[in-house]
Amino acid sequence: MPTSSSGIGKFVSSLLGTSAGKAPGSAIPARGPTAILSILAALTFIGILSFALPENSYFATLILEHTTKSPFPYPFTIQNLLHLLFFLGLGELYVRYRSARLENELNQAHFLPEDEASVLTIDDLGAIRRRTIQYHEGESGFLPYMIDTAVLQLQSTRSVDQAVSVLSTNLELLGTKVDLRYAMVRYLAWVIPTMGFVGTVTHLGYALAGVKPGQLSLTNVTTSLAIAFNTTLIALVESAIIVLLQNIIQAREEGAVSRAGEYCLRNLINRLYVPEKSGEKSNETA
Repeated sequence: MPTSSSGIGKFVSSLLGTSAGKAPGSAIPARGPTAILSILAALTFIGILSFALPENSYFATLILEHTTKSPFPYPFTIQNLLHLLFFLGLGELYVRYRSARLENELNQAHFLPEDEASVLTIDDLGAIRRRTIQYHEGESGFLPYMIDTAVLQLQSTRSVDQAVSVLSTNLELLGTKVDLRYAMVRYLAWVIPTMGFVGTVTHLGYALAGVKPGQLSLTNVTTSLAIAFNTTLIALVESAIIVLLQNIIQAREEGAVSRAGEYCLRNLINRLYVPEKSGEKSNETA
């Protein structure tokens, strides 16, 4: 019994998400439990509509393909498969939304001095790094990660130019990493209309197979054709929603990366005072 309770607790905590260290703001839910919840939500959606919409009704045929004219046994229809893929896409986007929200909140956590008069020295960087490193955990915490790598570079080389180079490299790497995180969403946005077209072709073949010479029934043919194009309609609508949400959320996450880089440049690099070494001064005098 304790093992079962512990397993449920881990599932719930991974679903609710984990924050980077003691990060202020949102936690990021794990993808696995979120996918399971998305599947359950899709099945619930299909179940509710199956009971609410009578078989062979217009909306049952359009949304669920719940009709006796379908070549597929209900509920194993193309429309229900599309709904399942659609909810999986929404789950992925929910994880990305929570990640973007966390990164934007970290950008407002005031890790560095932001007033007009503050100047940083190399001796101040150790305390800044110790304070911010706890907020970077795994794949989250863009700003703490940038501060950490820039501070390490400054402490080891005492070179502002090299710290700027590291910061620029991190911006490029993080931008690529954010783009890669949307690979599954892009795949789902592609596979949903693809499955819709597959469903349409399947239904067209079924409709044409039912045509018998000398016994042509325009009612049966047009009904089958209407069902065939319903799959494409549902697929295109759901794919358009996925793409729209992807663009909105990805823009927020990519914006968090650029704002983190700007914050480091303005409040770390531009505030840093590195005194020249005495050997360098004597060489310049000579």
